[in-house]
Amino acid sequence: MSEQPPQMSSAFQTFMTQAPGQAQAWMAAVQGLAQASALDTKTEELAYLSVLAVLRLESGIPFHVHLARQAGASREEVISAILVGLPAAGQVVTQALPAALTAYDAG
Repeated sequence: MSEQPPQMSSAFQTFMTQAPGQAQAWMAAVQGLAQASALDTKTEELAYLSVLAVLRLESGIPFHVHLARQAGASREEVISAILVGLPAAGQVVTQALPAALTAYDAG
């Protein structure tokens, strides 16, 4: 049985369906950046979770937790990734913990 990724946020789904030209250009840029990255997939997803937490973009957390978990990230690594911004950004990053842990535990 394969894991099903959580759905993208409704805002991102709307972007993908209602602005297909821009969405295609965006996804090409995302794929190009991923190919150019020196980071392995797990590290990149954990770093991305840190950025989402600092920017308070909790809607993307479940999707990227799923990708991090698929890449081999442990629950403890996900927690650490969310909290790595704590010294610089403050406790705002803790707002992402419930969504991250719920997504991780859901598998």
